Amino acid sequence: MMNLHHAEKGATMLRTIGFHGSRAIVSILILLLFFGQALAATKAVPNWDGFVGQFVEHYFELHPSFAANAGRHEFDGKLPDWSAAGLARQSQWLKSQRELAAGYRDTSLKESERFQQNQLQAVIDEELFWLQSAKSPSKNPLFYSQALDPNFYLTRPYAPLAQRLQAFINYAANIPKVTAQIRANLKLPLPRSYIEVGKTIFTGLATFYEIDAKATFASVDNPSLQQQLNTVTPAAAKAMRELADWLEQQRATANDDFALGATRFRAMLKASEGVDIPLETLEKIGRADLDRNLAELKDACKQYAPEASLPDCVAKVEAQKPADGAVVEAGRQLILLKAFLTENNLLSIPGQEEAAVAETPPFKRWNSAYIDIPGPYEHALPSIYYVAPPDPAWSAAEQAAYVPSKANLLFISAHEVWPGHFLQHLHADRAASKLGQLFSNYAFSEGWAHYAEELMWEAGLNAGDAQTHIGQLLNALLRDVRFLSAIGLHTQGMTIEASEKMFRELAFRDPGTAKQQAARGTFDPGYLNYTLGKLMIRKLREDWSASRGGRAAWKSFHDTFLSYGAPPIPLIRQAMLGGNSGPAL
Repeated sequence: MMNLHHAEKGATMLRTIGFHGSRAIVSILILLLFFGQALAATKAVPNWDGFVGQFVEHYFELHPSFAANAGRHEFDGKLPDWSAAGLARQSQWLKSQRELAAGYRDTSLKESERFQQNQLQAVIDEELFWLQSAKSPSKNPLFYSQALDPNFYLTRPYAPLAQRLQAFINYAANIPKVTAQIRANLKLPLPRSYIEVGKTIFTGLATFYEIDAKATFASVDNPSLQQQLNTVTPAAAKAMRELADWLEQQRATANDDFALGATRFRAMLKASEGVDIPLETLEKIGRADLDRNLAELKDACKQYAPEASLPDCVAKVEAQKPADGAVVEAGRQLILLKAFLTENNLLSIPGQEEAAVAETPPFKRWNSAYIDIPGPYEHALPSIYYVAPPDPAWSAAEQAAYVPSKANLLFISAHEVWPGHFLQHLHADRAASKLGQLFSNYAFSEGWAHYAEELMWEAGLNAGDAQTHIGQLLNALLRDVRFLSAIGLHTQGMTIEASEKMFRELAFRDPGTAKQQAARGTFDPGYLNYTLGKLMIRKLREDWSASRGGRAAWKSFHDTFLSYGAPPIPLIRQAMLGGNSGPAL
């Protein structure tokens, strides 16, 4: 609308300079003033791509560790502001960005931009849930873990070692400040399992600074940098150990008050995954998948060990440990898996990147395996697939049982690398949108990796071999029990001990793994997303492929699905199937 104040001001000015009788000229010049204003206003509101660019850059400023890990190394060494004021600013900014994003109407956006708009709003909704509804900064040490991870400074050769040492020095110099913020944020009493995971993270980081960092940077021939490293490392390690010790001191008042509750659990699923269904329905879906996999396990065991009970059959498979260790065996498996993918043309493999295998650093050993993948701003750098050794505090029997069998490890390798996380990220790094490259949805990412395990067996990996099938099923049953444990722990009053029992009896896990997995469910309620995502992907595959040749269309389905990056799966379902796409589950 034209600003009347400015129109009147323009007319007055024209009269002053002698154009009293020229109404036409006055009108024209007033219109010029108006269009000038409109042009200025247009420039003030960026187009959609400009808005996304501004969002990403400000997000990087709030999350410098995320930016550095993505390959924006001007943010190296920086850490987020986790003060109360800093967290409040972050929440307020997210709310304002959501409003601004919503202001871009459908008529002004292309179809691809409307998809990005929905994805960006989903990113914001998820972050606001953890910041405000779940109150993670004041309760959950895991909230801080990813940003505190300095591993890529040591292991990712994005720059000369001396430059990465300077980045690590800057990072370590910030640790005393942020540990004070974390301690101020955590509100007592804390759940017992949160104390344990916090101690694992913070003690592990202290050890990492003193041992891994010192050893990695020892070869840097720069006395000034070495002196700085020797100054900041002890202070950073001391701050982390003091934080871990403080957590230990809270054990006397610790409780088991970890549950989100049914209302917030459903809110989590809606905000983070775009899934909004009754919990009773969700539980039935999970139990059906558990029953399906248990039935297949019974059939496979009839072939592999006809006279054995299910636990004895599984024990027989799990006794087949890698002779030279899980890391070496995983390296061999990656060659086999990639060759199988190529021979069977299941999906495209963009690029020539490969993944190395290594032992998990101490502060990450609450997770049995994971992969560290360079970000979209990096080029031609290696990814590292980490496999965790058993906890040395466990008994010898528990440690031996924790090491996965060769068949089990084969599908962990499929999950992490080929065709799981690693291959998915190769596609995501080539997504058309920066949002698709940078932001990874939990159910998409873990759902795809879990789907990838079953895909390999469906496609004929070691076809007909019962031991291989049992390895695949053990991974599926683990995720099924995670699904049911997450619902039980957070909405049904399930105890950690009851969850451990489920992992032992229904997922056939050793006591150490069962204990670890049950505890993880308390501080990572989203770990149901492995099965949730897998089931949504399977349903979308069947619905999309039904009119495109069925199984013959799988390669096209996989490539199309992965081309979006890693947004919430219901968004992709709508994009691939159209407005009447039907339910995601």
